Amino acid sequence: MVAAALDIADASDGAFDPTLGAITENWGFGSRGPVDRIPCDAPVVDRRIELDAMNSRIRRSEGAQLDLSGIAKGYGVDLAAEWLLGQGVRHFLLELGGELRGQGIRPDGQPWWVDVEMPPTSSIAPWRIALHDLSVATSGNYRRGFVADGRHYSHSFDPATGRPIVSAVSSVTVLHRSCMMADGWATALTVLGPEKAIALADAQGLAASMVAGNREYVSREWRAMLG
Repeated sequence: MVAAALDIADASDGAFDPTLGAITENWGFGSRGPVDRIPCDAPVVDRRIELDAMNSRIRRSEGAQLDLSGIAKGYGVDLAAEWLLGQGVRHFLLELGGELRGQGIRPDGQPWWVDVEMPPTSSIAPWRIALHDLSVATSGNYRRGFVADGRHYSHSFDPATGRPIVSAVSSVTVLHRSCMMADGWATALTVLGPEKAIALADAQGLAASMVAGNREYVSREWRAMLG
């Protein structure tokens, strides 16, 4: 999971950052629970994670604290799926916190149909996806966050500023064989915003859909799957 997180961080030029643990805690999205006021800006520190996969070691700089919440649920889905497959189960639908993976087909011969939830303020029609040996993950800024002084603060953070993102992006959905990769990439694309996110999704061959305001953006691979 850490290796995948670092790969996505590198490919997204830091839009996905697994070292934000101290910042997310400070803003009330960590293990200590919510805060009732906007925290002071944290000082800029060196945040680096080095993975020694051969020896199963992680080395971090003093300012880095692991936060894998942007990829861990998808990883959990994949672990459960691989266990089921190892037990000989070939047909199932798994869901964990909104991240899903479908294998095989339903008992009635239909694929595992899943509707993508749209933001409550959007008038865009939801997508219906057939999860046949496929995973889907959605990052939605409208679910988690808090309001202070009349302003909503997202649980998604811009690693460059160490603060919640400020953009019109409200939802990003990614399809991938791996639920872990779908989860991580949905987080990264949310941070980047529409134009950069779709350009990166095209470059990475990702099937991605983004809602920003009342407009929808889809990647080339997403459009290709419509056929």
